[in-house]
Amino acid sequence: MLAVPGSCESKVRFRPVLPHSSPSELADALNKTGYLADDGLAVAAFLALKLQRPLLCEGEPGTGKTSLSKALAEALSLPLIRLQCYEGIDISQALYDWNFPRQILHLRALDSVPATERDVACVEQSLYSERFLLARPLLRALTEAPCLLLIDEIDRADDEFEAFLLQLLDENSVSIPEYGEVRAPTPPIVILTSNRTREVHDALKRRCLYHWLEHPPLEREVAILRRHIPGIDDDLAAQVGQATRTLRKLNLVKPPGVSESLDWAQSLLALGHSVLDSVAASETLGAVLKYREDRERAESHGLDQLVTAR
Repeated sequence: MLAVPGSCESKVRFRPVLPHSSPSELADALNKTGYLADDGLAVAAFLALKLQRPLLCEGEPGTGKTSLSKALAEALSLPLIRLQCYEGIDISQALYDWNFPRQILHLRALDSVPATERDVACVEQSLYSERFLLARPLLRALTEAPCLLLIDEIDRADDEFEAFLLQLLDENSVSIPEYGEVRAPTPPIVILTSNRTREVHDALKRRCLYHWLEHPPLEREVAILRRHIPGIDDDLAAQVGQATRTLRKLNLVKPPGVSESLDWAQSLLALGHSVLDSVAASETLGAVLKYREDRERAESHGLDQLVTAR
């Protein structure tokens, strides 16, 4: 239900007590969901929760930025509301819109009321009431909190949309011209992600804590493979992890992320391969490399060297 605009109740700010008393406890909780966070990320997430600040996560695609939000929502037993940004996204797609068909039906119903009994101002006000308001992800996050709001790939949106977010991040509220101010009684937890296709402006960064996510080291990537693919042989997991790391050093158009590493291992198992050799790699490169140029570069590097690199 929407908060009543301008009411005292709508201005109450409350967030449930953080159930984890330290970054290590939060890391353990994330681990139970299947997300293996390193110490730096666990500290950043813990501080964001403790200080009630948005967390901006930047890094190469496939480093686990979006997965962090899903795991954090699960660890905190909160609903996840996701806003996927893209070029050209505007307020009506991110915040709210009006249900025009229902408004028209409402006006037609009012036509049956004698004109002397109708108040034009009341008619206009009734058109812009909660019953006709369509809540998009940002408005839902304010009115359905407590929740975790994921603003995914903010770097794909334009400067105007980024500037629009500032009031929401500052005040946990938004202004709807026809309706009024909507303020979250319980501020949502906010995670923003960026693949750094463009620089996010300083005004947005000032409102956030920040963490840069790297591709995981070999030991953690192998642990992720073993966690998400039960029964995978330790040696095969190590081979896939090492080969994926080698591919990331080849100046590819799209270096493989952890999700591609998982797809690669699962593809090998689906074909009955227990060892990653050059033949198995050739058959399954499409699971880990998504550009023709990248496949050609890997093959020119030598698949034998790829699967034997240490």
